[in-house]
Amino acid sequence: MGEPRALILGIGNLLWADEGFGVRAVECLHRQYAFPDGVRLMDGGTQGIYLVEHIRATDILVVFDAVDYGLTPGRMKLVEGDEVPKFLGAKKMSLHQTGFQEVLAMAEMMGDYPAHLLLIGVQPVELEDFGGSLRPAVKDQIEPAIRHALSYLQGLGIHAVKRPRPLGDHVGISTAETGLRSYENQRPSEQEACRHGDARFMPDEAR
Repeated sequence: MGEPRALILGIGNLLWADEGFGVRAVECLHRQYAFPDGVRLMDGGTQGIYLVEHIRATDILVVFDAVDYGLTPGRMKLVEGDEVPKFLGAKKMSLHQTGFQEVLAMAEMMGDYPAHLLLIGVQPVELEDFGGSLRPAVKDQIEPAIRHALSYLQGLGIHAVKRPRPLGDHVGISTAETGLRSYENQRPSEQEACRHGDARFMPDEAR
């Protein structure tokens, strides 16, 4: 039996404030730690069904995401194994969670479900802020979330090595433009960019 294959996946939409927690956590993990060849770190974004082949090809799946657990904003909760799809579907915040439930269901139907599955979720503080970044209470959970992931993987025989120096912000798992520092520092002012949607195209009850 070979080395276990692991996928560390961040899902969510960077453009809607705390929805970006999952991707930001994996970015930070990538900058700080190096992993064995059998471990992949991936920005799953909102790809939904397109992730199924990646899920089928792994033995261990660690998912970072913003999840509506009904908890105090900024609280973190860990969920393992068969409980993960239930929590992703209990209170859907966006379409990416519906899509990811389907991905897990398809992988199971095809007989390639991960043997080990961990969801590291944080209760969002703010979602309705287009172009916004993580709120402090959510950002503060990135390092604790990473520690939980490393401990979980170590228990399964996967050991990360801390880099002597973290990679630069421009060396991410997606594009340089969406790196956390650039994303936050280059955000237009409220006068220059819309925050909550264009009122001309919003339903009456949302105005």
